[in-house]
Amino acid sequence: MARMPCQSDWLRGVGIGDRGMALFGMFRRKPHERAGFELYNAAVAAARDPYFYHTLGVPDTMDGRFDMVGLHVFLLVHRLHSASEQGKQLAQAVFDAMFSDMDINLREIGISDMRVGKKMKEMWEAFNGRSAAYAAAIEANDPEALAAAIARNVWRGREPDADARALAHAIMRQDRQLQAQPSEALFKGQAAFLPMVQAAA
Repeated sequence: MARMPCQSDWLRGVGIGDRGMALFGMFRRKPHERAGFELYNAAVAAARDPYFYHTLGVPDTMDGRFDMVGLHVFLLVHRLHSASEQGKQLAQAVFDAMFSDMDINLREIGISDMRVGKKMKEMWEAFNGRSAAYAAAIEANDPEALAAAIARNVWRGREPDADARALAHAIMRQDRQLQAQPSEALFKGQAAFLPMVQAAA
């Protein structure tokens, strides 16, 4: 599949380690900034898994990569919201890391200051709308509803098919994987996502 002509790290799925300290410097006055940054980096690394693009046919485009990063950030936020008030604060730090990184990358690919604000608002609304749909399906233990939401958002309106159902199955398994991880590890910035070939099995 052809790639979008974009050099952004998170869109290419490369991750943010190569300029991590510059980004981390933006968060020094926020609670849980280091753990939030490290959890976000774990989500980006998981979203790089070639299985999404080569096996499941997730579009290898700007939108497709945004959706995979967003899915993994959603899973972290969903897990952290079950871990008391401190978990909600850490979830906010993960969210802040994601959108600060996106802001940096939009500017690096040449988006003008006036357009960055509009684009960020669109991304924020997309992430929140998707998160609400995914959370409702997971909490209802409804894989068909999750597959429908994923097909609608990732494949832009396509009816649920084998790929969407496989991705929904993997996401529900990743959610269980994160729910089983100790909160203490997450507060240290440690999150272990399953390799997709295992999550989709």
